[in-house]
Amino acid sequence: MLKKEILDKGFIEVVDKLGSDLTVVNSARVSFGKRKTEFDDSDRKLVKFLAKHKHWSPFRHLVVQFHIKAPEFVMRQWYKHVVGIETSSSYATKDHAWNEISGRYVPVTDYYSPSNWRRQSDNNKQASEGSIEEQGDADKIFNDAMKSITEHYEQLLSLGVAKEQARLILPLNQYTEVYWTASFQAIMNFIELRDEATAQWEIRQYAIALKELMMEIYPETVKIWFEVNSGK
Repeated sequence: MLKKEILDKGFIEVVDKLGSDLTVVNSARVSFGKRKTEFDDSDRKLVKFLAKHKHWSPFRHLVVQFHIKAPEFVMRQWYKHVVGIETSSSYATKDHAWNEISGRYVPVTDYYSPSNWRRQSDNNKQASEGSIEEQGDADKIFNDAMKSITEHYEQLLSLGVAKEQARLILPLNQYTEVYWTASFQAIMNFIELRDEATAQWEIRQYAIALKELMMEIYPETVKIWFEVNSGK
């Protein structure tokens, strides 16, 4: 299956998929009792028409299941795309399934270590930009803290403390893993929002990788989608 390595220990892997570039047009044409077996220019025009005029339902017949490994702080941002749509049962991108590895059952062993310490943005309270000069000092502070935290976590476990409690001291850079199943439209919505200049750098790396994977799975549909909706 297709897989992209991300950050120092993360990845996105395609576990399974439903449909092809023809799925969208065949789903739309079923109204007329028609079905194509080869994708051609008339199909490109139809996909463009559907995307331009927001006829979303044919795009939701394309579904992909991903196995994702990412730092906890990245996954919490990602999960907002799943829970956020639950506020409205009619919302267009309500097409997700999400299952995550549990720190109650599995000890945490992997942590994300940044290769660059960024400066706080001067004009955006939630963003970063560039790099700080004291990279070595930041590395030492970070490494010392991580050494202490992991040692204390392991000590709690050795005392017999339950994993569900011992994990309370673990930081947001711990890696977690999920299976995420979503429709084409929901996936593209995530990419458009997170492959964007103001998105946090780490989650943007996942959005970029996701876009590359989608281009391999549904090349025609993805290309047309971006031409119509974002110009990327």
